[in-house]
Order: sequence, then structure tokens, then C-alpha cells
Amino acid sequence: MSKPVKEMIMAEYKRRFEDLEGALVLDIRGIDANDNNALRLGLADKNIRVTILKNTLARKAFAGTRLEAIKPALEGPSALAYGAESVVEVARELVDWAKKVADLDLKGAVLDGEFFGGEDGVKRLSTFPTREEAQAKVVQLIISPAGKVTGAATAPGARLLGIVKEIQNRLEQGETIAKVG
Repeated sequence: MSKPVKEMIMAEYKRRFEDLEGALVLDIRGIDANDNNALRLGLADKNIRVTILKNTLARKAFAGTRLEAIKPALEGPSALAYGAESVVEVARELVDWAKKVADLDLKGAVLDGEFFGGEDGVKRLSTFPTREEAQAKVVQLIISPAGKVTGAATAPGARLLGIVKEIQNRLEQGETIAKVG
């Protein structure tokens, strides 16, 4: 491959992947055509794209970017999976697909400059909360004490209301209420 062609490919990699905060590297070699098509279509439905990489050119293009940490996974046939809302969602989808497609090899992933190596790293990444899930958890933690304070403030009134209701029920049944002294 000529030097100008290599430079064009590296420029395309830089342009295409410059805004990515994370991505996943996989090996799709050995997957039959039907499974490959099903995989790509299933991922496309989730807004996940798969791009075959030329490893040496990708390493050079990723230098100095957030994807630089993924270099150890760029050995042998490699494809980059990216998209969705976050790389966590990409990891979740591909872990599910790895159960369905026998020859799908998860080589590693990167999230915010941290490398998750091999299939175990990708599985670990898939257990992380997405940004939306983390935000919801924080909101829940903030609101939870307020709910407890509200419950504590309304509990005495609820108990008093229960006593008044019991007195009303007994009076309606004709019972007399004894004075408590």
C-alpha cells in the first residue's frame, strides 16, 4: 500500500473516531456470512457501527487521542465497534452477541482512556452503569433522605389520625369511650 493511501486511511480514522470517548475491539474472523449479517444488522438497530481496522494505521491514528489506550487489543484481525449512547451499551450488546455467535472474539475496550483487556475486561465493562443509569442513581440517593424526613414528619400525624378514626368507629357503634387519666 502506498504512503499517500496510508495517510488517507489514517486521516479517515482520525476524522471518524476523533469524538469517541470509548470503543470496543473485536475479531469477527471465522463468523459465517449469515451470522455476520445478523450481527451487523442487530448492532445497527442499536445504533452501533462496526469498522474493520488496519492495525498499524489505527495505532498511529489513535496516538494522542482518547482511544490510544486500546493499542494492546490491536493485534491480529480487528474491528472497532462504537456508537450507541456509550461504550458500556456497546459492551452489553456484544457480550450478548458473543453468547449467540461462537466465533465472535471480544479483544478489549477503552472507556475514558482506561483499557479493559480481553473478554473478561469487556464483560466487566458491560456491568458498569451507563451515564443515564449513574445519574438516576445519584438522584435517587439525593431524594432518598428527603423521603425519610417527610415520612418522619408525617408519621405522628398519621398515628393521631388513626386514633381519631378508631374513636369515631367506636362512637358510631355505640360504645362509650373511657377517659384516660
